Amino acid sequence: MSYGQGGPQSQWDPWKPNSQQPWNSESGGGTASPDWAALAEASESRNKRKRIFLIGGGAVATLAIGTAVAMAVVSANDTGTANNPTSSLPAAGDLPSASSTPSFAPTTAPPPLNPKEFISDKAKDTAPNGPHLLFPGTQVTLGSGLYRKGPSSDTTNCASVAQGSLPKVLTADGCTRLIRVTYVKDKIATTVGVAVFDTEAKALKAKQDADDKSFVKPLSGNGIGAFCNGAVCRSTTNSYGRYAYFTVSGFTDGKNVTKTDTAVFKAGDDLAELAFQQINRRGETQASAAAEAP
Repeated sequence: MSYGQGGPQSQWDPWKPNSQQPWNSESGGGTASPDWAALAEASESRNKRKRIFLIGGGAVATLAIGTAVAMAVVSANDTGTANNPTSSLPAAGDLPSASSTPSFAPTTAPPPLNPKEFISDKAKDTAPNGPHLLFPGTQVTLGSGLYRKGPSSDTTNCASVAQGSLPKVLTADGCTRLIRVTYVKDKIATTVGVAVFDTEAKALKAKQDADDKSFVKPLSGNGIGAFCNGAVCRSTTNSYGRYAYFTVSGFTDGKNVTKTDTAVFKAGDDLAELAFQQINRRGETQASAAAEAP
């Protein structure tokens, strides 16, 4: 007996409604054995479609999740205070120009120490002092040439090494020390005297009280003969800080100094400038040491 005669065998399609099951008899009589090969083929086809659907569905799900994340990020940026509306942004004129120079707050570095403060009051002017500290070396080159250094002296009895009206001035204004040193050049000798006071005000008063008859005593020796003993000499007076400084210049051969003896005037001016520089250097040295101290 054959099965399925009388017409074309209908193919069972599991996805098509009312398609004929492969094990059903066309005539409705008897029980037919199932077509196992057809069932296996149909099952494989069904699994393949399911896998395709699941893969496609996974891609769609991934895309949907990615879109959701992107939307969540954008939404988070659009809410709260993270971004302000455009109306609250600064105007274009308020924004710094790309070519503008940036400005920085000024520094608060301490000002440098003033050297004069250290030579204006004995409380700060505490460094060792003396003829060989204030006027070191054996010679010095100044504006008009080389000066050889001669004898020096140091005393606390200021009036004893002054003459004319100067002893009285030094005593009245409180001189505590007077340092002298002599230099010579071309038979012109100059003694520099540096008087020390407790304060700048006292040194300035001594300068103002001195007159054209106020002299330090000339200091000879070490190959420099006596000078300015009864002869006319040229003198200067000045002050800086708590120091008043004086010069007396003359010829070592005893000649009088006249207004035409410009070399004598030059020698006195050179050594007065040296005294100022050395006093100022003393202040600079102490100021530098104070600035570097911990």
